[in-house]
Amino acid sequence: MTFTALRPILWTENIDETIGFYTRILGFNLIGRNDEWQWASLKKDEVMIMLSQNDYEKPNGIGFTGSLYFNVDNVDELWEDLKTKAKVCYEIETFEWEMREFAVYDNNGYLLQFGQPVDNVGNTE
Repeated sequence: MTFTALRPILWTENIDETIGFYTRILGFNLIGRNDEWQWASLKKDEVMIMLSQNDYEKPNGIGFTGSLYFNVDNVDELWEDLKTKAKVCYEIETFEWEMREFAVYDNNGYLLQFGQPVDNVGNTE
């Protein structure tokens, strides 16, 4: 058995605002939407995210406490684009674990981290 993809579903209180953030700020494309289900699907390159705004899917106990980590091929260019468009969690930095990365928050407060291995920085082939 092989796992072939992970497609997180992010819960939101305003699906239109969240679609707007991911399409206008991050460049995702809306590939599916069902207003009756209050659900949407977004895609950018090989990354897919689903959104849900409904009252019956509430987490029991602990809520989402992690972050979404995106591997990108030009982290410096993305930083220059996003640093004034989204609320910054931490600025771009090269870490001791050989990753150059930064983090911002989406409109719901989800932490979005973007990183590139140091040996690939400057190499966008």
